[in-house]
Amino acid sequence: MITLTLNNGVEMPALGYGVFQTPPAETATAVAEAFRVGYRHIDTAAAYFNEAGVGAAIAASGLPREGLFLETKVWVSDYGYDETLHAFDKASAKLGVEQLDLLILHQPAPSRWERVVAAYKALETLYADGKVRAIGVSNFMPDHLARLLGETSIVPAVNQIEVHPHFQQREAQEANAAHGILTQAWSPIGGITFYPGFTDGRSSTLNDATIAAIATTHGRTPAQVMLRWHLQEGRSAIPKSVTPSRIAENFDVLSFTLSEEEVAAIDSLDTGVRGGPDPEAARDEWFDHVIPEA
Repeated sequence: MITLTLNNGVEMPALGYGVFQTPPAETATAVAEAFRVGYRHIDTAAAYFNEAGVGAAIAASGLPREGLFLETKVWVSDYGYDETLHAFDKASAKLGVEQLDLLILHQPAPSRWERVVAAYKALETLYADGKVRAIGVSNFMPDHLARLLGETSIVPAVNQIEVHPHFQQREAQEANAAHGILTQAWSPIGGITFYPGFTDGRSSTLNDATIAAIATTHGRTPAQVMLRWHLQEGRSAIPKSVTPSRIAENFDVLSFTLSEEEVAAIDSLDTGVRGGPDPEAARDEWFDHVIPEA
């Protein structure tokens, strides 16, 4: 497994298994299959409502805790200093662990900025207390990062954003790199489709002719080519699937290499069309979803 070193020296497997949109009742089985295949980095979130399923898979796996990298996210309704400290308690109890490897804020929520800053300061406290090994953010655009860095002390280790060949967010990636923040790609193969009202005009990466041709050259699938592209450009990637064959396929991306010309060809495919919600938007009904206790 390829590992990446975060800005505080913590090592993280570059390829993680994501459980976004995985039904809670199916999560433990899916994560158990991911463990069987070889994944050791699991990405979940309070707002996925399946942290307990991840925890059940961890408990049943018999794998040593030190060999796993567990990442989860604080939801907006739990922003605020004391609220975010409690969000850690809820998450760690559901996951069945005392320490998280990476805890990040799920959305920038600029309409609630004071609570965002307070939440991040709580992450800093959790980090100082050794309850988390690294802290970060998700969906933060360059202006959000600049504001956050101006009001807090610890530079995020990770910024998890939508990145795939048809939506590459180069400006956001460059801002992350300038601050020493690792870009982590959600929807790394452009496969997240359930965003009502946010997907108009989005093209399918899986049907892209350029990617298909590269896949044929290597005897691989388009998904494998895209994941290899992320890894060769130094990003972390979080693919998701509940289908055992695809879980295994997405992990099997280390035994081939894309040429410089192939990487450049994929780089040229950016459409600038976002597949998910705009991080600038105020979505109060969505943000106010209550995260249950453990």
